[in-house]
Amino acid sequence: MKLKLAIALALAALSAHAAEPWMDKSLSADQRAELALKAMTQEEKLKYVLGHFGSDFGNKTKKHPAALPFSAGYIEGVPRLGLPALFETDAGLGVATQASKTPRERTSLPSGLATTATWDRELAYKGGAMIGSEARASGFNVMLAGGVNLLREPRNGRNFEYAGEDPLLAGTMVAQQVKGIQSNHVIATMKHYAVNDQETGRFVLDARLDDASNRSSDLLAFQLLLEQADPGSVMCSYNRLNGVYACENDYLLNQVLKKDWGFKGYVMTDWGATHSTVEAANAGLDQQSGWEFDKSQYFGGALEEAVTNGHVSQARLDNMVFRVLRSMFDKGVVDHPVKEGGTIDYAAHNLVSRTDAEEGMVLLKNAGNVLPLKAGAKKIVIIGAHADVGVLAGGGSSLVYPIGGNAAPGIAPTSWPGPVVYHPSSPLKAIQARAPGAKVVYNDGSDPAASARAAADADVVLVFAQQWVGEALDAVSLALPGNQDALIGAVAKANPKTVVVLETSGPVLMPWVDQTAGILQAWYSGTSGGEAIARVLFGEVNPSGHLPATFPASESQLPRPKLDGDPKNEAVRFTVNYHEGAAVGYKWFDLKGLKPLFPFGHGLSYTKFEYSGLAASQKDGKLTVNFKITNTGAVKGKDVPQLYVAPLNAKWEAPKRLAGWDKVELAPGESKQLSVTVDPRLLGTYDSASKTWRIAKGGYKVLLAHDAADSKATSVTVQLLQRTLNVAGK
Repeated sequence: MKLKLAIALALAALSAHAAEPWMDKSLSADQRAELALKAMTQEEKLKYVLGHFGSDFGNKTKKHPAALPFSAGYIEGVPRLGLPALFETDAGLGVATQASKTPRERTSLPSGLATTATWDRELAYKGGAMIGSEARASGFNVMLAGGVNLLREPRNGRNFEYAGEDPLLAGTMVAQQVKGIQSNHVIATMKHYAVNDQETGRFVLDARLDDASNRSSDLLAFQLLLEQADPGSVMCSYNRLNGVYACENDYLLNQVLKKDWGFKGYVMTDWGATHSTVEAANAGLDQQSGWEFDKSQYFGGALEEAVTNGHVSQARLDNMVFRVLRSMFDKGVVDHPVKEGGTIDYAAHNLVSRTDAEEGMVLLKNAGNVLPLKAGAKKIVIIGAHADVGVLAGGGSSLVYPIGGNAAPGIAPTSWPGPVVYHPSSPLKAIQARAPGAKVVYNDGSDPAASARAAADADVVLVFAQQWVGEALDAVSLALPGNQDALIGAVAKANPKTVVVLETSGPVLMPWVDQTAGILQAWYSGTSGGEAIARVLFGEVNPSGHLPATFPASESQLPRPKLDGDPKNEAVRFTVNYHEGAAVGYKWFDLKGLKPLFPFGHGLSYTKFEYSGLAASQKDGKLTVNFKITNTGAVKGKDVPQLYVAPLNAKWEAPKRLAGWDKVELAPGESKQLSVTVDPRLLGTYDSASKTWRIAKGGYKVLLAHDAADSKATSVTVQLLQRTLNVAGK
């Protein structure tokens, strides 16, 4: 009986494959996409290149009836052929919801910068897998996550979504998140391609950056992500690059992405980034997203007409659709259909988010070992940033609405790019739970003098400082907003045992740095942030985060001390000249001999680590670095030894580059031998004319350091032969 049933099922499967051969899982994604494409009518093809907004768009249009409520987008499928629709959700921190009185409440990761500050590839993967699983359970099969724009502009309102200033670190960490997302048979989206590095004037600015510099910085981050994670889609950005809109830029889409890098997926626009039909399609754009944000359905009837009259070839339209179908087959979207209403293990996901937050927190300063907090304190004063109720989240499309609702509702702006949201994970309550014998007092920080009086007799003071920014809203400056600098200064003067906990998007200025005993960079810490902060403060978790971005001592140290553009006049086109080229972040500080407030890679621990035995070897053109790390302190901890390379004769964009790292946990007295292999592209310069990486013959210093400004870094010199590598570093 069992044999007959098996035979019957096999015959049924063969019959189905005969009728719909593209459903045969034994075929490659390319073969399946080609077969499906041949079975489609022209009308069906056009459906896959036009995206609809998943929510009402003012008076312009109502959402598509099949779209999931208050979602980012929807692309019609072809039920006749068993090809599903695409349901799109924002973004890199979790399953977001468009403005609604009844939003989806889901788990939020900490900010992208916080995840990158872990320097932990495995954690990044787990976070991606977690939010990808919630996307699938919520009915989505495309997640608009994979933001890897470099932190060229520390005031950028979306820095919290991204992964810092170094292309190797950013590309590698976001690649792991993308791999985690796509492990759920959900398409992830590499974005915002490319050189989309500030929000002010994002629709009109013209980013100017030469090819060689771009290939060694912004584009290198994208290239590494693409090579390591193979995202199903790429989202082109709003801005122009060297005079041409990114979403109709032949250089970006056809030449670099599809030809040089061999990208096989599809290119979608950002919402409102389509400006043409013929130019965009021929330049390599495959799908118009959320057409309601644009002036027209450029990839609707206008594209059909353009193909009919030959301005866009039939072959080009077929390739656009083929790329969408290929990603759908390749990432499992067709074979694993999504359905809204899946089960979500919120307790397990809260733990993923909390662990990410804990390991991403960076202990910037710890004078007199004020941290971890000691048992026996009689009075602890907590001040500011609504720390009595929750932790801050960033604004814009990436906002994940918290389970249990906003802990501090009604704070302006309450509409786009708001609302301002606090995850209901109270630092105050978490601290109280860990100090049962202490009097724990909360002060809102609105009156610096009153806060100082409240803090004067405390055993320790914890001042929570905040900086809220978001999509479409850059920081006005790197100074903490409001009266917070005065607040911290007054409290620190009243009590030298003052610790500042920073809930910020990225780097901020700290005029009070010398007056405070401790500084903990907590970023936007996500669903379980309050608990995570308390666990680090009390030493239940030994801090192991390291900065993914340089914290400048002043804005005058930046390549552009003043933010380009006018946030009050977003209609006037302007140029942003990235004259620093590939010398982004710590490379700029090295090049100009500037001393930052806190360097890239900086991060303290409750224990100490020492490095020894640095050695380098070469085999088959690969440079491998070996060394030993030892925990010389009294408690278990994790460290991030960093490798930098500096040419002795060749000329680079800056004196040195990050070439690799590892993260390792050690018990007191324990040692481990580590080995890191260096990507050869990080040893060369890019030649635009030949599209090759060229390594110059000569000596190169390999440095083993605790951060980018480590004056005690050990080094070894290696001799490299002259080599020429292709665009992929081979």
